[in-house]
Amino acid sequence: MLLLFVFMGVLRPQPVSDALPPPQEVHTTNPKVGVHTRLTDEVETWKIQASLAMVREMGAPWIVEYFPWAYIEPKPGETTWEHSDEVVAHASNQGLKVVARLGMVPSWARPDPRDIETTFTYLDPGAYADFARFVGAFVGRYSGEVDHIIIWNEPNLSFEWGYRPVDPAAYVDLLRTVTPAVRQAAPDVVVLAGALAPTLEPAGSSVGLNDLLYLRAMYEAGAAPYFDALAAHAYGLAFSPETPPSEDVINFRRVELLRGIMDGYGDVDKEIYVTEAGWNDHPRWAWAVLPGQRVQYTLGAYDWAAEHWPWCPVVAMWMFRTPQPLYNYQDYYAFVTPEFQTRPIYSSVQAYTGNAGRP
Repeated sequence: MLLLFVFMGVLRPQPVSDALPPPQEVHTTNPKVGVHTRLTDEVETWKIQASLAMVREMGAPWIVEYFPWAYIEPKPGETTWEHSDEVVAHASNQGLKVVARLGMVPSWARPDPRDIETTFTYLDPGAYADFARFVGAFVGRYSGEVDHIIIWNEPNLSFEWGYRPVDPAAYVDLLRTVTPAVRQAAPDVVVLAGALAPTLEPAGSSVGLNDLLYLRAMYEAGAAPYFDALAAHAYGLAFSPETPPSEDVINFRRVELLRGIMDGYGDVDKEIYVTEAGWNDHPRWAWAVLPGQRVQYTLGAYDWAAEHWPWCPVVAMWMFRTPQPLYNYQDYYAFVTPEFQTRPIYSSVQAYTGNAGRP
């Protein structure tokens, strides 16, 4: 047992100085490799630094990270940027490109709980201007360091839309309010719409709306002028990355159907950023795959995007690491454990990008 603890201590990064190290550069054989980090609730600076250093060492030039409005502006007009400053500074120092996912509504921006009970995903139209002000402040603060932002997350799911019926026209109204604030504060920032969840839910479902139907409804509501690119999620479930897309199947290449809709509405020059994707190797989850398959499918997905998707700059796999175990199947998406022990998927991607053995 003592030897086990010694071995774990060797594997685990040791605490480092909070000061920024010399600037780093990502080396990779595939510039589309990305991961979705989960540093939102990581409170120790050295762990933020260590996580992002390991992303670079794996050969992933891109990260997607969540920056909650509720954390940054817990009271109206009172902002606390310290944590997001740390994440952005260390990501930039490691040479990583940051896609910032913005959302989570503070309690003060939601309706009075005596009138209606709401959750942190409930954004009332009356608070769109407040959110736009926050987003404008965010992009202005990190101009030159964060060049891509996602407006909301999975608005085609009821849970992410405040446990209300999803409403593509209302989401377009949100874009119509927020995007001008972004363009005024930081004109070069790429505004990503959607982060659409792949789902087959039909119109009228209490759970959500099929992502293909939702995207068509966005265009019909006039969304095109208010976003620069689309964010989409591309989970493979039990299917290989080469499995052809079909409207009645959720798989990795379903993104190609979204591409077809965009082309049909004349948005041929806009790109699609895959901001969540991946396979799960939980031993008892119905949609999981074997660990070896997970490695094969993940590398295959990076290859597929590089060879067949010129309109896709990044495939960001869910998820790199969480500060604490989640004790559910989500732990089996991770590349690295909370204790910084690498899983086989990490070393496989590191070898794929040409970083195995690189100092």
